[in-house]
Parts: sequence; C-alpha cells; structure tokens
Amino acid sequence: MEKYELKADEAKIRIDIYLAKHLELTRNRLQGLITKGLVKVNNEVIKANYKLSMGDKITVQVPLPVELTVEAEKIALDIVYEDSDLIVVNKPQGMVVHPANGNYSGTLVNALLAHCENLSGIGGVIRPGIVHRLDKDTSGLLVVAKNDLAHLSLTEQIKERQVRKEYLTLVYGNLKNDSGSVNAPIGRHPVERKKMAVVFRNGKSAITHYQVLKRFGNYTYLQIVLETGRTHQIRVHMAYIGHSIVSDPVYSSKSKFNLAGQFLHAHKLAFVHPRTGKKMEFSVELPSQMKKILQALG
Repeated sequence: MEKYELKADEAKIRIDIYLAKHLELTRNRLQGLITKGLVKVNNEVIKANYKLSMGDKITVQVPLPVELTVEAEKIALDIVYEDSDLIVVNKPQGMVVHPANGNYSGTLVNALLAHCENLSGIGGVIRPGIVHRLDKDTSGLLVVAKNDLAHLSLTEQIKERQVRKEYLTLVYGNLKNDSGSVNAPIGRHPVERKKMAVVFRNGKSAITHYQVLKRFGNYTYLQIVLETGRTHQIRVHMAYIGHSIVSDPVYSSKSKFNLAGQFLHAHKLAFVHPRTGKKMEFSVELPSQMKKILQALG
C-alpha cells in the first residue's frame, strides 16, 4: 500500500481534481479510491465532490498493483502504428477489448500482452493500457498506452475532447437532413439494465454529429463524429432518432444482411502524441463484409 500525504494549497477545488494535478493518477482511479474510503481529509473519509480548504491535510492510500492474471495469447493483430509509447490497432468485429465476465480469453488485451513487453498499469489488472474502447461488434481504430506517461496524456486528451473519433455506419431509413447532431443525455436503461438509453434524469451529456455520405432508399450511409464518448453512444443516438444501425442486435429489432453485429466502423482516429506533441492521424478502410453490403445496395 503506497501512502501519500499532501497539504492543500488551493481552496474551493474538488478533491479529485486537486489530486489528479498532484499525483500521477487519473480522476477515475482517484474517484475509485475515494469511494473505497482510501482518501481522507483531516483524517475523515470524504466524497469525490468534497471541496478543499487551505491547509487541509490529505492522505491517499493506493493499493499496490495486483499481480496480473490475464494470460498473454498469440492472436494476430492488425497493427496500424507502433512506437515505444503507444500502439494503434485496427480491431476486428467480434473481438472484446478487455477481459470481463464470460470473456477472459481471446480479447485485445490478451493479444497485446503477447505482443508488447509492457503496457501502462493505470488501467488496472484487467485493462492494462486501455484508454478507450470499442464494443465487441464494432470494428476499427483503438490507441493503447504502453506506459503511464502516454496513458495519462491520452486520457486527458479524451476528457478534454481533443481526440477526434470518426465512424462509418449504415442505418435503417432515409434521414431527412444531409447533416445534423443528436444532443441527448445517455444513461443506464431504467428497466433493461444491460442496455443504455437516452435518459433525461441522471443521464450524462452526449453529442453525436452525422453527415450523409450516400442514400440507398431504405438505408443511409453516414459519417459520424463523436463529441463525447458514452457507452453505446452512436447506437443509442441513432435508435433514438428512429434510424437504428443495420444489424444492431441490441438497439434494433430489424434483421437484414448476414453481418455478425452492427454495421459500425471506427474509421479515423486523431490525437496528439504524448511525448513528441506531434498530431497523429490514422484511418482504415471498412471491413470486407461491410463493403460487400454497400456493393449489394448499389
């Protein structure tokens, strides 16, 4: 157990924000420690929204990393770019990003552990190096951090909306406008707890921008740019406006085309390199199965 002792030199700032500035830990990690009662102010357990007073004595206890139990597996990876700080991967449809209930092998993390000597430990035992994710049946670009410097930088860029994520998708129906935005908060579905939904009470801000690329009568091919990154955001927003994604097994009851999951591909990814400060931009084509669908539509 690592122990940090600090004295507040700012007033009226949230404890999690203050600690994120002074310790090499993400706000999510710090909020987890606060929830577990491992952060105290003046020897008292506090909440994440606690606002500091000048001179407050802060104690932070960080459990030592648990020995990694996720096994490395030799799984072929489509590597788009790699250096000593990060790796950009084109994830195939059907691959889970990190181990979870029911999926402890065959994941991107299992493959990365076999490929890389090191990954950032900030994500914990199950999510080493993972700074963002894609759904199992969404294909496309992901950046993974090899060290904590890269992890902290990329996480901060995502939080500040400085990472550009562009997707390609095919939806049901013919959209009225050639471009537009969906601005509707997303949270856990009030009844079906495994699903997400647009919820106006306790939902988190979510903004999706779309541009029509081609119309196929009963289908529309779109370019999507995310302003925020909520779980299932594109899938939920498209269903919310009445144009669910083709072959989405969760948010659409329609069935068409022999596709193993939703027609959604993370086409482009842009961010600033954590060490060099250089802007990095990557793009990958649609998977062949999705290309064939567009060809079939003419």
